[in-house]
Amino acid sequence: MSNKINKAKKGATAPQQADRPSREQAEQAIETLLRWAGEDTSRQGLLDTPARVARAYEQYFRGYGQDPEEILQRTFEEIEGYDEMIALQGIRFESHCEHHMAPIIGEAWVGYIPNGRVVGISKLARVVDVFAKRLQIQEKMTAQIANVINEVLKPQGVAVVIKAEHHCMTTRGVHKPGTKLTTSRMLGVFRDNAMTRQEFLSMVS
Repeated sequence: MSNKINKAKKGATAPQQADRPSREQAEQAIETLLRWAGEDTSRQGLLDTPARVARAYEQYFRGYGQDPEEILQRTFEEIEGYDEMIALQGIRFESHCEHHMAPIIGEAWVGYIPNGRVVGISKLARVVDVFAKRLQIQEKMTAQIANVINEVLKPQGVAVVIKAEHHCMTTRGVHKPGTKLTTSRMLGVFRDNAMTRQEFLSMVS
């Protein structure tokens, strides 16, 4: 039971299969929304829209079916004692906010200082993608990325910075296009050592 609770806290699991609506139910719901918006769903241009939107949602939210811990499992220990910073910069991502389901478009900077082992750099980008492909708030996503890297790799420290534009405030609401939110999460030596933290932040700026 505790293992299930821990995974739920990290957002690593998808909804139970028995609780998920069918594809047909999803398409019917999309058609209902179109009619609620005032559209005629029988017109030619919209006949296949519910199916297309359902397929798009499978891509937008594929992160629910992926386990970020599993992605980080394969590591390399033949690193000749390398113990300096490793940073992947400007990882572009697309997500959706959990409050309005509006797009979040941004970039992530991920860094860590290894403690005897490293992971392939593509895996860092994939971890960002897993959490981005779920309904999110940026603050939570930033913490999730840093926490899972810290838990699996057990490095000397982890740093994550995300800068993103939220369409829930640029295309609706206050309508402030070009505005970006910046969030960060510093663990281990990045939190404790100002020089290490500044070295990483200089890459972001």
